[in-house]
Amino acid sequence: MTESAPLSPIEIETQPNPDAAVIWMHGLGDSGYGWSSEVYALELPRTARIRFLFPNAPMMPITINQGYRMRAWYDVVGSDLRSRVDIDGMRASQKSIEALLQHEYRRGIAPSRTVLAGFSQGGALALFAGLRHPERLAGIVALSTYLIGVETLAQEASAANQQTPIFMAHGTIDPVVLPQWGETSREALRERHYEVEWRTYPMPHSATEQELRDVGAFLARVLPALK
Repeated sequence: MTESAPLSPIEIETQPNPDAAVIWMHGLGDSGYGWSSEVYALELPRTARIRFLFPNAPMMPITINQGYRMRAWYDVVGSDLRSRVDIDGMRASQKSIEALLQHEYRRGIAPSRTVLAGFSQGGALALFAGLRHPERLAGIVALSTYLIGVETLAQEASAANQQTPIFMAHGTIDPVVLPQWGETSREALRERHYEVEWRTYPMPHSATEQELRDVGAFLARVLPALK
């Protein structure tokens, strides 16, 4: 089970008075700092007024790593796609992200101007929380990751986000989250009539400059600057 802890997000605003938000979740063992330095690699338009939030997952013991404690959104139980997920931990993290969405709404940024994004575990959380969020989101970014909770998606999916654009990307030589896991997840979403933009890059379990520019182009499309 996840320990209760504040997410303490790192915040970066591309311009004063932001009119949009991106909540970006890191991968297993990383922290919000790990991705916060990549904002300017996205090469967003100068007119973009986006608040980026990079929350920190709580510390917890990870079963597959002999119980070693690290930052994680959920426990990783097994090495294959079906047995690796701690669904209770995922739902606890989903509630934390919902709280961040509500916090941004109180600060003046609606879900329709918010993107959920993440890498690896964080990408799985972005998909899980985003597809179930009751209000329309601007988009979902899921990098080097996989779809969790397929068996309950039909019952739990929000109609509000059936048409929400999804950007998925994966490394073709990823030894950690296998490329076929990403491909299977993509097909599961498309079979359920989600709009998925899919990209691959010749990389391991990491990110490239081109991938980040492609994410930036996606964000510019789904979060156009308001006048």
